[in-house]
Amino acid sequence: MFVEWSYTLLSVLAISVVSLIGVVTLSFSDERLRKLLLILVSFAAGSLLGGALLHLLPEAAEALPDTRMLAFWILFGITMFFVLEKIIHWRHCHVVTSQDHPHPVAVSNFIGDGLHNFIDGMVIAAAYLVNPHLGFTTTVAVLLHEIPQEMGDFGILIHAGLTKRKALLYNFLSACLAIVGALVVLSIGISLQGFQDVLVAFTIGGFVYIASADLIPELKKETELRKSIIQLIAFLAGVGVMALFLLIE
Repeated sequence: MFVEWSYTLLSVLAISVVSLIGVVTLSFSDERLRKLLLILVSFAAGSLLGGALLHLLPEAAEALPDTRMLAFWILFGITMFFVLEKIIHWRHCHVVTSQDHPHPVAVSNFIGDGLHNFIDGMVIAAAYLVNPHLGFTTTVAVLLHEIPQEMGDFGILIHAGLTKRKALLYNFLSACLAIVGALVVLSIGISLQGFQDVLVAFTIGGFVYIASADLIPELKKETELRKSIIQLIAFLAGVGVMALFLLIE
């Protein structure tokens, strides 16, 4: 059991450290970062939808063969994010985004990505409990999946008005929920499969809502043809990267 605990905790720690990949932008000037901002958001929207529909949805459909229940939990996730947004008046906020007044998409993304990381931790721990080799393979797949995801998440947090250092901190705290998910499975075992399946469906709803209700509307504000084409390419790149990772799984 010591081996499974050690390998699992090392793996989820590595996954969490990946969230700091945004540190490469700390040397960028604010002007340069602003130019990259909508590209990062475009990439994030594509990767969120790609991750939700290409990775999480098949997993949820296999675990919840009753398509009506699957649809219910996805809709529940969308609804809960919508309710949360309305409670704190996200859509009716007319204050310009700033460091002192970050727009709540940061909170929305933190919750959605936190749930996703929590599930990743559960999956990795469960795989190590079955077989160390399976655990290692699962870790590599999740790690490669997280690299573009975390870069996109960092872009979302910057777009929401956070400073680069705060965005790194919050992204890392969200990623650390993978450790929590792993500890839950290691402590109780893999008997939480039903709970995990519901979380997967809920996370799908959250990711779809963030991408379609918060990120894509921002991208639609750009009317210049050249920049719009760049955004489309970045969006398709986000989807494409998630599609490529299907070969690893």
